[in-house]
Formats: sequence, C-alpha cells, structure tokens
Amino acid sequence: MRLLSVRLIVSLILGVTLVSLLSSYYEVRAEKRGLRRELELRAEVLAESLAGNVEPYLDGRSLKQLQQIVGRFSNREHLVGVAVLNTKLEPVAASAGLAQQVEIRSLAIPQVVVDNKKESQFLRRAGKAKHIYILPLHRNDQVVGELIVVHDANYIDAQTARVWRETFLRVLIQVVLIALITLLIVRWSIAGPIARAAQWMKSLRTSRVGSVRSAMPDLDLLRPLAREMETLAESLAVARSAVEKEAQLREAGESIWTAERLAVHVRGKLAGGQLFVVSNREPYSHIRRGNSVQAVVPASGLVTALQPVLCACDGTWVAHGSGDADLETVDEHDRLRVPPEEPRYTLRRVWLTKEQEEGYYYGFANEGLWPLCHIAHTRPMFRMSDWEHYRQANVRFAKAVLEEMAGTDQPVLLVQDYHFALLPRLVKEKRPDARVALFWHIPWPNPETFGICPWQRELLEGLLGADLIGFHIQSHCTNFLQTVDRTLESRIDWEHFAVNREDHRTALKPFPIGVDFTTDLRAHREQNIYMERISLLQEAGVEALFLGVGVDRVDYTKGILERFLAIERMLEKYPLYREKFTFVQIGAPSRTHIKRYHDFLADVEAESERINWRFRTVKWKPIIFLNRQHSHTEIERYYRAADVCLVTSLHDGMNLVAKEFVAARDDEQGVLILSRFTGAARELRDAVLVNPYDIERTADAIRYSLEMEPEERSARMQRMRKTVKEGNIYRWAGNLIGDLCEVRLKNPADPRAVAQVAPLPRA
Repeated sequence: MRLLSVRLIVSLILGVTLVSLLSSYYEVRAEKRGLRRELELRAEVLAESLAGNVEPYLDGRSLKQLQQIVGRFSNREHLVGVAVLNTKLEPVAASAGLAQQVEIRSLAIPQVVVDNKKESQFLRRAGKAKHIYILPLHRNDQVVGELIVVHDANYIDAQTARVWRETFLRVLIQVVLIALITLLIVRWSIAGPIARAAQWMKSLRTSRVGSVRSAMPDLDLLRPLAREMETLAESLAVARSAVEKEAQLREAGESIWTAERLAVHVRGKLAGGQLFVVSNREPYSHIRRGNSVQAVVPASGLVTALQPVLCACDGTWVAHGSGDADLETVDEHDRLRVPPEEPRYTLRRVWLTKEQEEGYYYGFANEGLWPLCHIAHTRPMFRMSDWEHYRQANVRFAKAVLEEMAGTDQPVLLVQDYHFALLPRLVKEKRPDARVALFWHIPWPNPETFGICPWQRELLEGLLGADLIGFHIQSHCTNFLQTVDRTLESRIDWEHFAVNREDHRTALKPFPIGVDFTTDLRAHREQNIYMERISLLQEAGVEALFLGVGVDRVDYTKGILERFLAIERMLEKYPLYREKFTFVQIGAPSRTHIKRYHDFLADVEAESERINWRFRTVKWKPIIFLNRQHSHTEIERYYRAADVCLVTSLHDGMNLVAKEFVAARDDEQGVLILSRFTGAARELRDAVLVNPYDIERTADAIRYSLEMEPEERSARMQRMRKTVKEGNIYRWAGNLIGDLCEVRLKNPADPRAVAQVAPLPRA
C-alpha cells in the first residue's frame, strides 16, 4: 500500500506539474503578445498625433518650433524619445536624451520613405529591448521625411518574468496540496476501506459459523468490488453453515434435507442429464421502476426448492414472462441467465397475449379448474373460448420446452400445477425418451365432482402422458385413479397406484410439500416476543393482550369469512377477551378482476367492518384487515409474535401457511389452529384441528388455544417443528425428482428428433 501511495503521488505531481507548466507557457505567451500589441497601438496613436503637428513645419525654416513640438510629446510612459528625419535620413528634430541612448540614424529605415509605408519593429540594442515605430511624413502629398517613435520594451520582459515566477510558486503550492490531498484520499478512500474489508473478511474467516456476522463495511470508491466481496462472503458463510449443519446432523444421526444435499442428490440422479421445469410463474420477473429495471423474486416455495437443483445441473426453467420489462432483458431466443448476481441456469420466457392470458389463466384455470378441485361451494365456470385458450397455451409452452430440449439426451421434465394438464402428453409424443412428471398442487376431487368438467377426458389424457403424477396426500391419488377408472379405458394397478394405458404407464404418488426450514437463531436472539407483539399492535393503533394472525390470499377457499364469524362468536361467548384479543388478517389481493374474487374481497372487508363496529372501543378493535402484499420478513414478525395462528381453509391441497408458522416459532410457543380439510392436517397432528364450517367449536378452539398451558404449547410445537423440519421443501423436491429419474422408459425414440407440436384435437 505504501508503494502504491508513492507511485500515485509521484504520478500526480509529475502530471500536474507538466500540465501547469504547459498552461503557464501558453499563458505567458498570450500575456507577452497582449503587451506588445498594446505598446504598438500606443506608439501608433502617438505617431499619428505627432505627425499632424510637425508636418506643417517641415519647410526647413521652422526648426525651432519643430523642436518645441517634439519636446512636448517626449514625456510619455515608457517613451525613450521622438525624432524627425528628412528624406536624406538626417535628424531634423529629436527629443532630449534620445541621441544619448541610441544612434538616431541607425534607427532610420529608408524603405519607409521609398515605399511611403509605416513600419513597426521590436529590437534589442545594448542588451535592452526597444520598440521602434516609423511613420512617413508628408507635405503637399509628397514624402518629406519620417517620424521615429522609440519606446522602452524592457517592462514587457519584466512582466513576463513576473508571470513565470508566479506560475512557479502556484505550481509548487499545487503540488504540495495535491500530495497532501492524495495522501488523505488514499488513506480514507482506499487504504482505510481495504483495511476495513480485510478485517471484515478476517472476522468471517476466523469466527464461528453460529456467531453474529458483522455488517459489510462501506468501501466508498471500491463499491463494485464490495458487492462481489459481499457475494463471496455470503457464499462462504452459506457453505460453512451447510458444512457445520451437515456435521451436526451426522453427529446426531439425523438426515435432514438441505439445499446442498438436494443439489448433490439430484445431480447424481440425473447422471449428467439436464432438468427442465415448466411453471406459469417465473422465478425472476423484471419490473420497470422509474428509469431502472429491477429483477424481482416472487414469494414462492417452488423457487426455493427448485433453484438449487437447476443451478447444480445448469437446467432450464420455462415460464410465462409477465413482468413489464421482461421482454427487454431476454436475448433473441427469449432466454436469459439467472440468478442475476450469479447466473447458473437458463430462464426461457413464453409470451401470451392479454386475451390468451385471460382465457387460459384467469378463465379456464382459475374460474374452471380451481373451484372444481376445491370443494368450497363455488360454481366453476367453463367456457369454450377459455378452453381453446388453455389448449393453445399448453401447445405454446410445449413447443418452447421441446425447443429447449433439442440436442439433449433423455431429458427430465418437471411440470408444475393445474395450468398444464395437457402439456405432458404433448411433450411425450415428440420426446418419448423424456422422463416427465407433473405435480398437482391443488386437491383432486372425487370422480362425481370432476365429471362436471366438459373436457375431463382431454385433461386426463393429457395428464396420463406423464410418467409420474404427484399429489400432496394419498386421498388425492385415490380420487385421481377413481376418476380415470370411470372416464377412460385403462388398466388400474391399485396395488402400485399406477395407470396403464396405450402401452404407457403413469405412476401416482403423494409428495407432501414443505417449507424452507432454515431457522436462524442469530437473527432472533436479541428479539423479545412480548415487545414485538406490543410494537405490532401499536403500529395497528390498538391496545390488546393477545394477538392472533391469519395469512392468506383473499380467496373464497381459505375460510376467511368463517374465521371472522368464529372470532365474533368467541367474543360473544367469552366477553372476558373483549379489549384483550385482536386478530390480524393479512390478506394479499388475488385475481381481483375476476368477479367472484372482487365480490369476495368486498364481503371480507364488509364483514370485518361489521364485527369491528359491534365490538370496537376507543383503543381496541377485534379484527385488523391488512389488504396488501407483504414480504416474508413482514409476515414473519406476525408469526413470531402471535399467540395463535388460524388456518381455516375450506379445502386445500396442503396450505404452507401452517408450516411457515411452525417453522418461524423457534421459541416453541404459539398455537396453530388448523382446518381438518387441509393437507397439512395429515402431518401436523399436534395442531388444534377444527371444522371451519362449525363456527361454535372453532370459537371454543380459539379460547382453548389462548388458555393452553405453556408446557403443552411447547410440547405440541416441538413435535410439529420436528415434522416440518424433516419434511421440508428440499425433501419434497429430492423425492419427486429422484423418483422421476428412476422411471424406466420403453424403447425411447431418437432424443434429438424434435418435431413440431401438433395441436390437440378440438372437443
């Protein structure tokens, strides 16, 4: 660092000195030219004025008057003298003292008389600089002599020398100041930040994994390097944490799935192959905010689970490009590398028109299949136009998948959710060598309910193109097999839960999805749950002793209205909890331009206002409805501070809110009230299970949870946390992809032959 400082200072000094001297050189030249022009102008004015006075006396008879006139003009600044010469260049009159300094005849220029032209010259005589100005004199339009004006030009040299001295002093002062400033800059902006960064890196290197990590220091001018260092430090911390966690698990004899274990597991299963994922929602969307474009990661467990796998095998994720700046960030093939900070896999975006998105996503998928599969007493809407858009969207996504698979031997495809029921067969027909799995994230209803759909046969045929279909729970697998048995001609293998149809076998299996259970005690060590609860209630403008929380999309399947009615009934039956219990409902707006969702949002707001109007006081109200999107960090504050969490879905495939609440409670407190109609109820047996339609008993369950003994709360939470920890999101992805990779294929075709996707036949 010292050598760098010396080099920098010397370079700056030499550079500044050279620039200053060059600048001064041109400045001195300009000053000298200016002074000379000024002197020439002064001599010219004096000569012109004097000539008009002496010309009438050049008849040779008025020499005395001529001498007097010359004498009057001789007392001027820097003027050496004035002389009048005749045509023979003999002095006729001269100012006193001029002849003493110079030989007047030596100054004369005959050419002035001959050519009748004035002359201006700078010359040096006896070591002194002088300026000579000669003007021809006339009488009756005839040249009768010349007028010589002599000025002392030494002051110009003196002035120039003064400028050089001042320039030297200025340069010297500048060099000293620059050296000092450079030293300060190097110390404060380079040496200091580097020293702080080195100390920070040392603390990361030498500290224990479990210790509190210090904040990234401000590196001023080195911010680009700082960002890379921070990424490197985070990677180091994550790697060390993973190693220590793995060591702890081995020591304890446990086998908990982590992102690192998932990546290694899947990489081994793929055996050099490539993984492709299809989902409607993309892992990264680009949003325009002002003049900049930002990459946004949606709050999705799917991204958490699958991103480590795709990074490990350099896979490809095919998704709908929905961000307003998505089109600006892809290449000519609609691809880009992600994650933005460390690209390791490919995101392929598929484009849909507004009309197609309206019909495929909002129409058939969410007004048709969603209410059909959720037994929530909402009538599904099936329109022919929506079906056509759904079919076309599946064809478009299948085409994109096949393009990405081109040149890949025995690819592995994981299709996500009810948006792509037709896609497995579309891909399998063109790439029989591909292993295809579809995970259905929502419930599968009984055969009678699914029979409502006019295109149930086409949907089932599309799904049975997959080699493996996953559901959250076993009963959904059973419902699916029963539906196939009643709808299609096929052989059902009930013993192994598989469907054999048209020389193709599709296996069914439950894969209960989990959450990312990465509890970080360091982040919460200094937090006080009681103070956090008070802070949240103060932010809401209420005073209460107990806090309940619900986190849902504002969807009619989530039982939000039933939840509010149970709270109202609890306050009726147990007035002791009035002004003591407040329930916060975090409701993320969802699909609000669909009329059913728009009306439901209005119903939720109206019901919360009705109950609040009935019970509220000046400083308290029973229900706080937060109708906006919340980040996971914001939601986690409520999870950790709540006495109870209500999950009262009328029907749900799994419901990850229940597992998120359990994962957040590393204090092993809090009570989960859980609907028995969720997939999570099969795993979280220590939750307080309720029938959300039974308002009376749900109200009693709230009171029971608030009055539960701390020891029982802790014991229940410990058991649930163990379940959630073991069945985390990484285990779900590992089991699903692992089982898919073990599928045996019958006579796969040439994997490099990629044909155009043929459209499905019209119903």
